[in-house]
Amino acid sequence: METLLKADIFFFISSVSSVILTIFLCIVLFYFIKAGKNLYKISEKLQNHFYESEEFVLDLKERLENNMIFRLFFPPARKRNREKKDNK
Repeated sequence: METLLKADIFFFISSVSSVILTIFLCIVLFYFIKAGKNLYKISEKLQNHFYESEEFVLDLKERLENNMIFRLFFPPARKRNREKKDNK
């Protein structure tokens, strides 16, 4: 009889601990999924801003290349084909 009582206590404690562990894992998984969604939103925003800044930089480059004062201080690069022919 005593062994049956000990087995009942063991199974009761095991079932309670497995329920508590399952609840804890569900809570952790919930926060993990929530953090993953936040990281996805942040990466989407960063990617959109990257494309916007890329367009801005390309537009700025075009305006600078067409600017007379900029060309005065930074003349356009000469073609390297001439340098290669001179070295041979």
